[in-house]
Amino acid sequence: MLNLKLNRKMAQLALLQRIELANPLLTKLRKVFGRYLFSKIFSKYFINVKEISKNYSVCMEKELITILPFLRHGQKILSIGSGLGGLEIGILNKFNETNITFLEKNYVSKKIKYGWDNDNKEGYNDLSLLKNLIEMNKISSDQFSIFDCDNGNLPIKKYNLVISLYSLDYHYDFNIYLDYLKKSTDENSFIIFDTIRHDYFKKIFNQVRIIKVDQNTVHKSKRIVCSIFK
Repeated sequence: MLNLKLNRKMAQLALLQRIELANPLLTKLRKVFGRYLFSKIFSKYFINVKEISKNYSVCMEKELITILPFLRHGQKILSIGSGLGGLEIGILNKFNETNITFLEKNYVSKKIKYGWDNDNKEGYNDLSLLKNLIEMNKISSDQFSIFDCDNGNLPIKKYNLVISLYSLDYHYDFNIYLDYLKKSTDENSFIIFDTIRHDYFKKIFNQVRIIKVDQNTVHKSKRIVCSIFK
């Protein structure tokens, strides 16, 4: 089982990225006072770091189980919008000689918005905290690399697996990365992400498979595995 120890800054960021980590009090405060005060005050001063660390570990372990059939030793994995990287830490702990490239943003938007952003301008991450949590879990530096997607220097390599949970096509359009993913994958690669329009991707991929249906989200999202671009 994952046992991730977050510091206060990490716990606050994890909460902004994953609102399901909030306890009932925090959820009520967000509803009553709005997302701006929640992101600037309540998520910073009204949190139980130990509780959020536990909830985050459990959440990441559950996410790992959903993609476990697609993981192998020695894979090259691209993770888009991973947040603090708890899922990826779990992967690197379980699978030898695996390498993960993180493609991330490096700022937290002034007001947290849990919705669709056509331009992918919203950001809820701190790359220094991502790096620190990975290193705290004794992951070797040659097993991962981190890229700021806003710098335009996207890594050029082929990946066996692309993971983007609740990010790509959940908060912004998949097509933003379409050309890049075509160059970065081949006929043996899998791309896993969450979407509310899974049928749309039957026009883009030869194979589309639903592996999870999330009834807890407003739009009843589906986690799909896609392969082989048309």
